[in-house]
Amino acid sequence: MEFEYTDKVKRLQDKLLAFMDEHIGPNEARYLEEVAANRANGDPWVPTKIIEELKPKARAQGLWNLFLPQSERAPEGLSNLEYAPLCEIMGRVAWAPEVFNCSAPDTGNMETLERYGSEANKNEWLEPLLAGEIRSAFLMTEPAVASSDATNIECSIRRDGDAYVVNGRKWWSSGAGDPRCKVYIVMGKTDPDAARHAQQSMILIPADAPGITVVRPLTVFGYDDAPHGHMEVELKDVRVPAGNLLLGEGRGFEIAQGRLGPGRIHHCMRSIGAAERALELMCQRLDSRVAFGRRISEQGVWRERIAESRIMIEQARLLTLKAAYMMDTVGNKVARAEIAMIKVVAPNMATQVLDWAIQAHGGGGISQDFPLAQRWAWERSLRFADGPDEVHRNAIAKLELARHAL
Repeated sequence: MEFEYTDKVKRLQDKLLAFMDEHIGPNEARYLEEVAANRANGDPWVPTKIIEELKPKARAQGLWNLFLPQSERAPEGLSNLEYAPLCEIMGRVAWAPEVFNCSAPDTGNMETLERYGSEANKNEWLEPLLAGEIRSAFLMTEPAVASSDATNIECSIRRDGDAYVVNGRKWWSSGAGDPRCKVYIVMGKTDPDAARHAQQSMILIPADAPGITVVRPLTVFGYDDAPHGHMEVELKDVRVPAGNLLLGEGRGFEIAQGRLGPGRIHHCMRSIGAAERALELMCQRLDSRVAFGRRISEQGVWRERIAESRIMIEQARLLTLKAAYMMDTVGNKVARAEIAMIKVVAPNMATQVLDWAIQAHGGGGISQDFPLAQRWAWERSLRFADGPDEVHRNAIAKLELARHAL
């Protein structure tokens, strides 16, 4: 593969970096202040004004919906390889991707609707999502079963005339806490007696449908991730039109694989962006502090950690770009080993670099004065999101064993 970014990507990188410098970095404190004020007023789920103010600026500069390739509705969409370095830049600040309408789970949900939704589904839900007018949630994981094996999912999607009736309990429903969330994509069982990977289906459910209860927000190491939120959601006799079923009964796993491949690239590149930011903050801190008569940056242990961080970041980036290239050229199925590898490598790398950065900042590193502790919590959670490390390692091992079978 060619490792040099195209002129188009370089121009977008320059525009995006300039936007981050002018609008995102200077407003990091304001964003946190807004969230804190909303929490103090009793409702941390109120969307922040700063993000809504910045969205039109990003859209006016063509920095909008960059993640969605080959869509007539999003002509600005890029290939996975083109988008990857831009996603990395956005990942330097946790809330930045939303400014460019490139944040999860909306990106994966929009890709799902573009690939598998009917024209009616696209008109009702994809268009307002692409416009940044609404948000969405993805409901797959369940508290009662080991959801790392998605065949365990018990949520029932039962046909009843011209509708489906949905019953189940989901958690880690990313985005369901946001009042702008208007639609859920829900995975459940339409036929428990079918072949193991043909039992599941995915269906669109309006967030205000009767029978839906948002039970509670879930915290990640004490962080509630407001105003986005990860919610536990109960679905009780929720009735939706049959046309809301995506692709057809028993196609849930097929949709999941199509959805999760690009999403893993996005997660991994954002993780690399977070690690780059952490390394930058680490170096600045170590160079500005003196302990035991010399700058901390002159101490051997910290030089070793700085060097190791740079090596790990570069390795993760190259492997992620390789996976993106393969997805674009030979498809997700052929690239499944590389996709699994980056999903293990990138979050583990980012949590290690962030951990060292936290250590370099002393007590400040675990406080709210720096973005490190909260971002560490998020990166650590990514070792579960889109499949835990153990599942991906098992898949990699199976593919490797198959290569060397006698």
